Amino acid sequence: MIYHARYIFGSDKSDPYKNIIYIMNLKERIKNIPNKPGVYIMRDATAKIIYIGKAIRLRNRINSYFRNDGTSKNSAILSSLRHIDFILAASESEALVLENQLIKEYQPYYNVMWRDDKSYPYLKLTIKEDFPRLFLTRKKINDGNQYFGPYPQSGQISYLLKWLQKTFKWRPCRLDFQYVSLPRENKIKSCLYLQTDKCYAPCLGKITPKEYKRNLNGLSLFLRGRYKYLAKIWEKEMRQASKNLKFEKASELRNRIQALNQIHEKITIREITPGDLTLSLNTTKTLEELKNVLSLLNWPSIIEGFDISNISGYEPVGSMVRFHNGKPDKNNYRKFKIKTVQGINDTAMIKEVVYRRYNRLKNESKELPDLILIDGGKGQLSSASLSLNNLKLDIPIISLAKKEEEIFMPGKNKPLKLPKDSSALHLLQKIRDEAHRFA
Repeated sequence: MIYHARYIFGSDKSDPYKNIIYIMNLKERIKNIPNKPGVYIMRDATAKIIYIGKAIRLRNRINSYFRNDGTSKNSAILSSLRHIDFILAASESEALVLENQLIKEYQPYYNVMWRDDKSYPYLKLTIKEDFPRLFLTRKKINDGNQYFGPYPQSGQISYLLKWLQKTFKWRPCRLDFQYVSLPRENKIKSCLYLQTDKCYAPCLGKITPKEYKRNLNGLSLFLRGRYKYLAKIWEKEMRQASKNLKFEKASELRNRIQALNQIHEKITIREITPGDLTLSLNTTKTLEELKNVLSLLNWPSIIEGFDISNISGYEPVGSMVRFHNGKPDKNNYRKFKIKTVQGINDTAMIKEVVYRRYNRLKNESKELPDLILIDGGKGQLSSASLSLNNLKLDIPIISLAKKEEEIFMPGKNKPLKLPKDSSALHLLQKIRDEAHRFA
């Protein structure tokens, strides 16, 4: 049985800097977990295993992660946690053996992190400075500043830092100065962040320490997981900006809120068998392979596939299927009656269907896929890409041609041909064939 709950973020009046996570209805769901020996497997949003543990009483142990104990271990796991699987065991000894076997086989990074005593990076927010900075550090010391982490996935944190800097515009430089003693202008006039408006330029006296820290309060809220509270602040600012006819700022705030809403994901809890785990991990490896061969920046959790079908040139229909973590998500399948194209013209039909699909998702601020798959060759891919360009959407898109099973990608003259035994190719074929069957 699978149980669902949503993260609800609240505040702790006694200590406003603690990361408190309130889970609505989750504790009720956890009560259904047997309080028996077993192993629990924790995964992130991409279904990767992040931690494996054993317990004499599974229910009590899993429930303990959602208490406010303030440990960095729990905070680190909860920041990534989206799925919990558990396997029942006959005894504590059997659970211990199974835990050791699974950790050796899958090497979850939090298990490895706390076992090998490596120094993983933290994010440090220098709130003691007039104009605080945020950067990675290997040392967490008691210096009155704020620390977040640790983060074993340093590559992902680098991507996060880029987005946060663009959003909150803190100063990334190492200049040591105070508001009463600003640096010389010739020292900073060539600063790239200043020239591209990615910083509030406190070095030029363009903002006071009080205003600067008020702006960075949102950054602290984000890093402490206070997404819901931060969204309310931004919603208020967005309404005010719109009222003052500052539509560009209102649009930027709207985009921020949409990004925050993507973080409110569901946690699933289910009982599985070791065989189920193997099957699930194979899917994870397949998606990892697909991400690598296509050089995708993000994990392809959601893939949407398109096909055009007609009967002897009549009654053409466009079909779209959605796969989530390698499995069909039939509630999100869609059919499209062709409205603007006469006769047999697959490329024009693909262009229409792709435009209609993502124009609607964009207007309704709904979740976009991580990858789009088109049934066809260069022509179909070019038409679909044109629709995305017209919508100003940057979604990875490919096409798969049936004859040679070649993968075409925008901007590349030569198609990609994967080995016949490639699990990534098999997944793309499965999505393509399902889109054709559905049509």
